[in-house]
Amino acid sequence: MLTIPNLLTLARAFGIPVFLYLVLVRKEMGLAVLTLVIAGATDYFDGRLARAWKQESRLGELMDPAVDRLYIISVLIAMFATQAVPLWALALVAGRDILLGALLIAMKARGVPPFRVTYLGKAATFNLLYALPLLLLTVSTSGILSDAAYIFGWGFAGWGIGLYLFTGLSYARAGLKSLKRG
Repeated sequence: MLTIPNLLTLARAFGIPVFLYLVLVRKEMGLAVLTLVIAGATDYFDGRLARAWKQESRLGELMDPAVDRLYIISVLIAMFATQAVPLWALALVAGRDILLGALLIAMKARGVPPFRVTYLGKAATFNLLYALPLLLLTVSTSGILSDAAYIFGWGFAGWGIGLYLFTGLSYARAGLKSLKRG
């Protein structure tokens, strides 16, 4: 279980409290965004290495999306605290995770295995993990950097929220089918 891909995922998880500390306590948005960039890179490499080195594991399959969700929740907390994103956007993303979390609990209670993360789901997370830091930069910068971060951030956010909701519906549909069969 102590494979390099799993260790990368674990290291990424340790970045969550660092990110929150940088945003909420130190107000160091640049370092916070750098933390998210590093987390995004490790998210890419852990899965890539696991497949390439044939080190895929059940632990990795469970830990990777859990860490992704924790990152998204921590970024949503940062977005709410800095008012970088409107509440409706935060509610859509958080609501999707809450509903799927409840569905996963029901699936586990009935002995139904959790749904598998799809590449489209990973794309949705990827878009959000890049959109939200860019939008966070709009809080701490001004001028052309802030304008560019706003444009690209909302571009990624639009696709990310749309894909996140779409994949959430797909996962929910698959989970409900599994429950009916289970």
